[in-house]
Amino acid sequence: MTWYAVQLKAGQGDRAVANLQNQDIQCFYPKITVEKILAGKRATKLEPLFPGYLFIHMEQADPLWAKLRSTRGVSRVVSFGNQPAHIDDAVVDHIRQSLETVAAQGGIKAGDRIQLQEGPFRGLEAVFRAYDGEERAIVLIHFMQQTHQVTVAVSTLKP
Repeated sequence: MTWYAVQLKAGQGDRAVANLQNQDIQCFYPKITVEKILAGKRATKLEPLFPGYLFIHMEQADPLWAKLRSTRGVSRVVSFGNQPAHIDDAVVDHIRQSLETVAAQGGIKAGDRIQLQEGPFRGLEAVFRAYDGEERAIVLIHFMQQTHQVTVAVSTLKP
């Protein structure tokens, strides 16, 4: 069995996965959690890693190939010279392992201890409090026997 890429109709990734799985076709539709600013607030959202594409695992001689074109949500199989383009198993395995690593690391959450990497507070430990826009964060620093709330660049934080 080999992996192949399938191009999806716009906004119909989940529908295509459901319909392909109903036909007993093994699918891999990698998604990641991303943070976006919606209505002025930071929100997390699950989005496809490769928008408009998913992977299927099939034999090239499988009779289900004829049904792929008419499957709801599927636009076409990615092909070169009228031959479906196969994807090496190692590539798909690497994507899966990378997604597991990202999921295990998670993000910085309120109350997490972090270290500041740059700026005047470099090397100090702090407690993450909240995000302040897309590129800034609010942290609590214990300095001179008091706790101070400071806004720093997100890029300077290290868990």
